[in-house]
Amino acid sequence: MKIVTWNVNSVRARLPRVLPWLELEQPEVVCLQETKVQDGDFPADAFRALGYEVAFHGQKSYNGVALLSKLPMTEIERGFPGDPVPQEARAIAATIGGLRVVNLYVVNGEAVGSEKYAKKLAWLRALTEHVESFGASRSRTVLTGDFNITFDDRDVYDPASWRDKILCSTPEREALASLMQDALHDGLRHLDPGAGIYTWWDFRLPKSVERNLGLRIDHFLVGAEARERLRRVAVDVIERAREKPSDHAPVVASFE
Repeated sequence: MKIVTWNVNSVRARLPRVLPWLELEQPEVVCLQETKVQDGDFPADAFRALGYEVAFHGQKSYNGVALLSKLPMTEIERGFPGDPVPQEARAIAATIGGLRVVNLYVVNGEAVGSEKYAKKLAWLRALTEHVESFGASRSRTVLTGDFNITFDDRDVYDPASWRDKILCSTPEREALASLMQDALHDGLRHLDPGAGIYTWWDFRLPKSVERNLGLRIDHFLVGAEARERLRRVAVDVIERAREKPSDHAPVVASFE
């Protein structure tokens, strides 16, 4: 089973990129973030035509998450109990293929010390409490999406220039570690401890993809049972380098 996470930066604008990619790669499960569309305008039929069940949680112009699955989805949940900003569409979950798949678009935070930064940390605390409530079922959980946080300096093209800045600050990284505790594991690092693997490249940096000036902020956090089933995590940098891309690349996790 292949699960993809992809911040598409507007699902309607990115359909010409997303649909051919799905036809080529044929993933069973797709987690989209930043769909930026109200539920009534989500292009569900385009994905159903490719054989996907569709579940989405959106709002006008901002945020938004969606799950696409070729396998049955059950126990679909939009948002989560205790979300401090429930009006922002940032979480959707479903049970698929024996795994609890939780698709997240974490608050960006804007700048360290800002009100949005405080909101980000509060949101992560609430999410941590929610995930703790899973209890033993965390073993079968896959948290994925755009976390807007790097784990450590291996995830940053120039650690010195990013030190203590948004996406790389110590409180953000500590919040991510608290979310994981001993129950969830970084899927990519379980398989590849090396540096220089990124998922996001800033449009504002000239030739950022060609020069590999990126950050790894899109993750698969997997419970113990899910980790045993995990065989590969790969970033499709080629897709990010095509015309009119999202600023994020799709990340593919392959499970037995």
